[in-house]
Amino acid sequence: MTQSRLDLFVDRMVSQRACLDHAARAIADLPGPVFELGLGNGRTYHHMRHIMPARDIFVFERAVASHPDSTPPVDMVLLGDVFDTLPAALKRFGATATLIHADLGGHDRVKNDIFARNVSPLVEPLLAVGGLMVSSDRMYFERLVEQPLPDGAVPGRCFIYRREA
Repeated sequence: MTQSRLDLFVDRMVSQRACLDHAARAIADLPGPVFELGLGNGRTYHHMRHIMPARDIFVFERAVASHPDSTPPVDMVLLGDVFDTLPAALKRFGATATLIHADLGGHDRVKNDIFARNVSPLVEPLLAVGGLMVSSDRMYFERLVEQPLPDGAVPGRCFIYRREA
């Protein structure tokens, strides 16, 4: 029997936390903003605020509907479809993001994979050299190198990529 949906959810949450904690330590000495692609109810944004309190964290979202304790300031939100806001962010920020986190997929693995293939080329140029991308879905990058998962992360539930040069 395959895993229950609850088990899959728990694996994803545990993996996100382990990967974000690892990424925050790895980029601690790099300057630059952090990007959260998809706010949802704001759990991961709230966690990133907790583990990186001095960082500018910009959130990309279609419409803010997060828990009040997890809602970013208005000036830190880039509203709209990521296929529009990511190219605009490249013009605004260049390749300066030290960490990009994405949990944009839904429950359909085929649709998630198609979305990941389409959004990967828009994410890749935003990442600074030495920066990390943490994603709940496998991404498709030309220059970013997949990294080993930290202890506590479940293979296949979270992925980490690094921009080497």
